[in-house]
Amino acid sequence: MGNLRLIARLDIKAPNLIKGIHLEGLRVIGDPNEHARKYYEAGADELIYMDIVASLYERNNLADIVEKTTRDVFIPITVGGGIRSIDDVIQTLRAGADKVVVNTAAVREPQLITEMARRFGSQCVVLSIEAKHDGKSRWEAYTDNGREHTGRDAIEWAAQGAELGAGEILITSVDQEGTRKGFDVDLARAVCKAVPVPVIVSGGMGTADHLVEVVREALPDAVAIADALHYERMGLQDIRAAALAADLPVRAVAA
Repeated sequence: MGNLRLIARLDIKAPNLIKGIHLEGLRVIGDPNEHARKYYEAGADELIYMDIVASLYERNNLADIVEKTTRDVFIPITVGGGIRSIDDVIQTLRAGADKVVVNTAAVREPQLITEMARRFGSQCVVLSIEAKHDGKSRWEAYTDNGREHTGRDAIEWAAQGAELGAGEILITSVDQEGTRKGFDVDLARAVCKAVPVPVIVSGGMGTADHLVEVVREALPDAVAIADALHYERMGLQDIRAAALAADLPVRAVAA
């Protein structure tokens, strides 16, 4: 594992930055561009923008937000939600994104991952998996912001996605998301072991100790943080300092 990336995740509904619990009960946080700039200035390594209702309404609606963000933010930006075709990828990259996230469309048509990777390079394609534990011994992959069953085993789908050409996996625990109770370490570990590509873990961070635990136990390449930042319960500098104190391989940033 190289440097651990600390990623600010911004979920979007219409023009607003929002946050929920288990991807439901959404609350408006504020203007996404203002928060993106704040997180960039605080030392985030990357940003992830996710239009969380794009697939539900079959739209791709983040171009304007991304274009505004790139005027002031100069770190990699990953964008997802409503990416259904090569044309959608082109539009998103032209708006200023560095990578695109695909979920629902990839479940419906897995070869789309391969087509995207061939056209734009695997490093540009992130497969998002929203996973729920089935109460027994597996996690199921969901789509449409954790609403729709796929019947797919989340770990097997991650491995297949990497084989098809995805250059990165974003794994979100729907069970833990927004709870502030910590990451699903077992899920993160299983995905990291199953794929040969970088893994971003998301969902559940309540304290810096939660980050330290999942990184030590699962060895992901990046951690996506939302609730802790949006509600200002801790800042990126605090998180980075805690990671450095725990000897995690994060990038040192001057105060």
